[in-house]
Amino acid sequence: MEGHFRLTSGRHSNKYLQCAKIFRNTKYSEELCAALAEHFADDNIQLVIGPALGAVQMAYEVSRHLKVENFFAERDADGKMTLRRGFAIQPGQRVLIVEDVVTTGGSVREVMDIVKEQGGVVAGIGSIVDRTGGAIDFGVPFKAVISLHVDSWEPEECPICKQGEIPLVKPGSRKV
Repeated sequence: MEGHFRLTSGRHSNKYLQCAKIFRNTKYSEELCAALAEHFADDNIQLVIGPALGAVQMAYEVSRHLKVENFFAERDADGKMTLRRGFAIQPGQRVLIVEDVVTTGGSVREVMDIVKEQGGVVAGIGSIVDRTGGAIDFGVPFKAVISLHVDSWEPEECPICKQGEIPLVKPGSRKV
């Protein structure tokens, strides 16, 4: 979509990629998640985790292709990413973290911290869309189905805000 958007990261952009619309159709989500899973097929992945809300279905579908368990991390009442619902990572377990769209990688890094705190090994990161054009570095293998550079700005640097002609909208699932 084109316009003036506040991203989950808090940054502003003139483009927004809504992966939730892809996951409405099982044909497309299966195809995209299979392509992503293929990147990690030889990496001895034992568990797939995605941050809620955007990567819940994605974690399920990628794990289905890798034939491993999956679950999701979610925010508690204070906004901290956590594991709930009895989910736990076993020490030494090789974990693939998936995210629908990566812009700054903030949610991914929060999930990486959870995996490490519980003694797991972050074996890789996968996303449907990498908005950084390959510039982001998580310190582990990162693969995306599509990688492209999409401009984004800190709110005070946003040229669209400065023009004042297009209203700012927040289409994602998380309030910023």
